[in-house]
Amino acid sequence: MKKIMFVLLLIVSIGFLAAVESDPSAVVGYVKYPCVVGNNLVALPMSAGYAWASDLANAYPGNMDAISKWDASLQDWTTAVDLGGFWDGDFEVGNGSVLMINALAVFNMFSIGSLYATNAQYNLLVGNNTVMIPLNYSSLAMAGDAGTAMGADAVSTWDAGLQDWLTAVDLGGFWDGDFAISIGYPLMANILAPVVWPAGPRGNVRSNNIGTSK
Repeated sequence: MKKIMFVLLLIVSIGFLAAVESDPSAVVGYVKYPCVVGNNLVALPMSAGYAWASDLANAYPGNMDAISKWDASLQDWTTAVDLGGFWDGDFEVGNGSVLMINALAVFNMFSIGSLYATNAQYNLLVGNNTVMIPLNYSSLAMAGDAGTAMGADAVSTWDAGLQDWLTAVDLGGFWDGDFAISIGYPLMANILAPVVWPAGPRGNVRSNNIGTSK
């Protein structure tokens, strides 16, 4: 129990908290995303058993009527819409999926379950891409840090209160409008060249490497 201390790392800016079991391979927990009426950017850092966008919606009946994912190849959103219980345009979700949900009421969305066997990894294209800060990258404390790591010149966070993006821009090494981030944080990043991020082997997610950077 004492060896599984990553729970402390999950108490961060967007309301992280985790519960743990004695075996590191059985680490479970949750990430909380407070949602307001309107659009909210969330992610799926935990393996909650969701295979489709509608699975997430069905876990919160009546709380959302549309779920979107960013298609970097089209540079546009693809949206699943609730047509009275049938989700038109339903799409697959998984490890590290970043989603924009339209909430009908104020509620807390939880990504709850076990850790995925591997860390989240993204095939980033030139232009805008959505990413989640992987659970083993707590060394990335600011949006500018993440932008530099993935080769971006702008990194944005969705401000649900304003219903608009707030953006940090690289001005030659100085990130104007920089903001704090944390593991599990969903972002939109403008990428300058195609890249797989984080690069290299994804590795197993273990309690003793949470918080270390590869």
